[in-house]
Amino acid sequence: MKTDEQLKKDNPELYRVARQGGTEPSGSSDLLHADKEGVFRCAVCNAALFSGDTKFESGTGWPSFTDPISKDAVKLISDNSHGMRRTEVQCASCNAHLGHVFPDGPDRNKDGERDLGRHDRYCINGICLDHKAT
Repeated sequence: MKTDEQLKKDNPELYRVARQGGTEPSGSSDLLHADKEGVFRCAVCNAALFSGDTKFESGTGWPSFTDPISKDAVKLISDNSHGMRRTEVQCASCNAHLGHVFPDGPDRNKDGERDLGRHDRYCINGICLDHKAT
């Protein structure tokens, strides 16, 4: 894993989002329409964060997932900034800011069948992810 100084020098935009809590512009991520196969890893420390089979098109402009790859892959932190109540998502391994989670995910399962209840929507900055296709 790179030090914060190396990250700041090598990838200032990733540093701004992951270490300073920034947000990439909506629709700017190459991973927005990435293949659903494989694993999405933390771009800072390479920890596995999301499985491709939980990725869905949310229409928000950011890669979205219904669940992390495991319960201990991410940390959820109360975020009351900008006059809003949200839940921040951080990488549990390196504390990188990834995005936010909202309770308005899809009401269909990965096979497109109607599901009982809604899922969460992990709205993640694509710059904070590396996609490893299988």
